[in-house]
Amino acid sequence: MKLLPYWLDTAKSAGDFRRNELPARADVVVVGAGLTGLSTALHLSRRGAQVALLDAHTVGWGASGRNGGMATTGLAISFATGVKRYGSGPAAAMFRSYNDAIDTLEELVETEGIDCSFERTGKLTLAVKPSHYRDFEKSAALMRELAGQEVHLVPRSRIRDEIGSPYYHGAMVDPLGAAVHVGRLAAGLAASAAANGVSIHEECRVVGFTRRGTHAHDVRTELGTIRAEQVVVGTSGYTGGLTPWLRRRIVPIGSFIVVTEPLAKSVVEELLPNRRVASDTKHLTYYFRITPDDRLLFGGRARFALSNQDSDRKSGRILRRAMVEVFPQLADIRIDYCWGGLVDMSLDQMVHAGQRDGLFYSLGYSGHGVQMATHMGKVLAQVLAGEPAANPWRDLKFRAIPGHFGPPWFLPPAGVFFKFLDRIS
Repeated sequence: MKLLPYWLDTAKSAGDFRRNELPARADVVVVGAGLTGLSTALHLSRRGAQVALLDAHTVGWGASGRNGGMATTGLAISFATGVKRYGSGPAAAMFRSYNDAIDTLEELVETEGIDCSFERTGKLTLAVKPSHYRDFEKSAALMRELAGQEVHLVPRSRIRDEIGSPYYHGAMVDPLGAAVHVGRLAAGLAASAAANGVSIHEECRVVGFTRRGTHAHDVRTELGTIRAEQVVVGTSGYTGGLTPWLRRRIVPIGSFIVVTEPLAKSVVEELLPNRRVASDTKHLTYYFRITPDDRLLFGGRARFALSNQDSDRKSGRILRRAMVEVFPQLADIRIDYCWGGLVDMSLDQMVHAGQRDGLFYSLGYSGHGVQMATHMGKVLAQVLAGEPAANPWRDLKFRAIPGHFGPPWFLPPAGVFFKFLDRIS
């Protein structure tokens, strides 16, 4: 079993960017070479900006290469919760922005010719309890009325049309959801960015900023200093002490994934006959999909812990048991990959994008970042160019997490709390 992301292991790198000479100046420095940073850098370079893209590790190393490869519709919170919090108009705009985000991703894949198995498979949301399916009925009506979103419901009597498992009590299908090989997506975006003149620098950790004006900074790295007119921070779940204000507002929560050996076509057709990307309604959610080479990817918040090799192994064992609980027919199937990564959870589970102390940022994707991080790169490029941009997150209050000043000490008790919620909800 390999303790590394399947996506990165099965993608060809766009190149070795560890030895590129650091420029003395740049119009924009982008910190973080995940999907937010890659998309921002590419969109800015298309406009003629001189961009330096920096990462402490390598392209796609963080959450962008460690997720489930799902570009799904809808908010991280339920649409009904969004309406209650923000009102029908703003909630609908936020909801529709996820559709725009998938469109942005699809457009980039097509215009840049990125071979990343992008496919509109549809999103399958699965009810763990009968009451959850009844909530689907209410949500479907609300989405149709307020957001113009058409979904269809699958009662338990027809659940086998969508999934080869007796575990769930019904489903909701949104046909706009998509699947993508995120390792190849990140590599493709990096190749396009480099071809457009972006200076990419891997293993180039940023250690500090010295502000020189409204947005201008000297960006200090372990390899030298770059003078930038603007700076974008796209560090998501790996946001740390470099930006203390952001760190206080983002909880890095471990999400863990296992991937099976390749499965027979007959088994794939039994498990997920429509090859949809799927997740369920637990607070400690399970999510799963079929990979392009016919493996089952199965993920979840197996443990409320950070990711390291020991933690990943423990989480992998938990996820394998969960996978067999959902799909008993996989009891004898080998696990080929196991890994973990950090989800950038905000207190309200909403995206936050704006500027602070002269730095531009977008983060807080809360487990829904594949499409939205890519889309927000396009939005940030518009903002930095001084153009009108559709940013429904701009005016959201970005509250700090009480007691959060460093490593998230509160994750284990939070895990116990969410397990309790799953039992009673």
